Amino acid sequence: MDKPIYHRVLLKLGGESLAAENGGFGIDQEALTTIASEVAEAKEMGVQIAIVIGGGNILRGATASSLGMERVTADYMGMLATVINSLALQNALESHGVPTRVLTALEIRQVAEPYVRRRAIRHLEKGRVVIFAAGTGNPYFTTDTAASLRAIEVEAEVIFKATKVDGVYSADPMKDSQATKFAELSYIDVLNKGLKVMDSTSVSLCMDNKLPMIIFNVRQKDSIRRVLLGEKIGTTIGAN
Repeated sequence: MDKPIYHRVLLKLGGESLAAENGGFGIDQEALTTIASEVAEAKEMGVQIAIVIGGGNILRGATASSLGMERVTADYMGMLATVINSLALQNALESHGVPTRVLTALEIRQVAEPYVRRRAIRHLEKGRVVIFAAGTGNPYFTTDTAASLRAIEVEAEVIFKATKVDGVYSADPMKDSQATKFAELSYIDVLNKGLKVMDSTSVSLCMDNKLPMIIFNVRQKDSIRRVLLGEKIGTTIGAN
């Protein structure tokens, strides 16, 4: 087997990656199984993998807030949606023989461990996949920001942002046929161009800590393995 170029990575999954490909809500078993098998394959390469997953397939705090719900309450509901997704992914990974731990920023001891940085690193060192649930545990912060924060805390070498498009485009490629794809971008480019890759707080965190990001389409077969091996797919964001 080819040797991966990374030792420890953080994989950021949108909640939509667990839903059906037609953009439905809830958890689609086929999508869940596909992602679990891709992560299991990456794990077999000897890579330490941490995961942050969103809750958009169940509820988005910002969306609920825009519909009239009080923002803090809506955000906490969104955090709980990420816990549901994390438990589902944990179950799917363990069915593939991958030891997995869910660590949550909200204390829910009956279903997951509370997040402790040293414990998370120890789990990774022992060969377990670690799923970080409930975002940062604070309202007004997205799971993108949680991904950047957790990646820095556990000293990951890179963030893999797995999306439904194959990189970053100048416009939405599903709406604009003239949209052009970027192979590489700097953090400043992302911020100045207002590109909707990750929110500005998460991009700024990565910039301040020189943490690169790679954005790619998780729906493409073997995409995680290909990025781990250094294949140039998607868009790389770094200092440039």
